[in-house]
Amino acid sequence: MNDPGAPSILLAFAAGLVSFVSPCVLPLVPGYLATVSGLSPDELRGSHGAQLRAVVLRAGLFILSFTAIFVLLGMTATGLGRTLADNRSALEKFAGITIIVMGALFVVMLFVPMLNREWHVDALMRRAGRGGPLVAGAAFAIAWTPCVGPALASILGLAATSGTVAQGGGLLAVYSAGLAVPFLITAIAFNRATTAFAWVKRHYAVINGVAGVLLISIGVLVLTGELFRLNIEAQKLLDRWDLNFFQNV
Repeated sequence: MNDPGAPSILLAFAAGLVSFVSPCVLPLVPGYLATVSGLSPDELRGSHGAQLRAVVLRAGLFILSFTAIFVLLGMTATGLGRTLADNRSALEKFAGITIIVMGALFVVMLFVPMLNREWHVDALMRRAGRGGPLVAGAAFAIAWTPCVGPALASILGLAATSGTVAQGGGLLAVYSAGLAVPFLITAIAFNRATTAFAWVKRHYAVINGVAGVLLISIGVLVLTGELFRLNIEAQKLLDRWDLNFFQNV
């Protein structure tokens, strides 16, 4: 089975970022923060000092909660993959085809607007928010799985080919970090982040297109077994520079 090297880990983080800026997540981020923090968007814009620290703390709990759900999904995918370890070639082909299909879906979204619609579950998030950021984070992970499906399914496909359950969970932790970093930045610098969202919205098509081509390319590498060799070469290069932070992931 494959060990996740730098290319796979960077892909997982990029997939998290793409999920964050997707049309069904990004427009609702201010609402997520308001639900988690208990503050209105106007209050978030003016938050500072102790109030800002409280917002960041609650946002952190929200992130830990959805990360736990996604990591469990990754570990489950790896566990299922390990049961098929005797037929590794078929597993890698299935994972590669899945990633290619998900990449193609990103490209198709450019031409079929209804596939790119916003995913509104406002009532669910309001009810979940009453249970605190941990409950809201779990609700986010479960309710938005169909919304972030193409990117998430691609990383789950990689996780299924990982060498150990811990490595599969680690890939989903990195995917969650791709979601978490911009969410935390939004909590800390709400005004600047929401201004940046306008730029992202204007370039959804380019972002989706690039993400789709990238996923299709990775899918082909997985399908042909070249991603495993690419991971090995990347690790050797990082070893030579004493920069292999991914070795024990």
